[in-house]
Amino acid sequence: MKTISRLFATAMLMTVLATPAFLTGCAEHHYRAYDPYYNGYRDWNHGEDVYYTRWETETHRDHVDYRKRKADEQKQYWDWRHNHANDYDKH
Repeated sequence: MKTISRLFATAMLMTVLATPAFLTGCAEHHYRAYDPYYNGYRDWNHGEDVYYTRWETETHRDHVDYRKRKADEQKQYWDWRHNHANDYDKH
């Protein structure tokens, strides 16, 4: 009986310790992207994803993760992005 209690307590402890890792795995991932216009980094979040997807569509590009694009294409995105900064704010 003592062995079963010890196994149960160990399993519960492992579950409690592992739960945060599983929950954060489902969270939205953010990263920082370099913006040459501001010579700094911007948070890349859902809102930026919306603009980026729109840029890919309007410029007839295949979807490629921003981080995997060449530097000149990233710069082209920021050129476009700064010319469309308030498009979604108008609605």
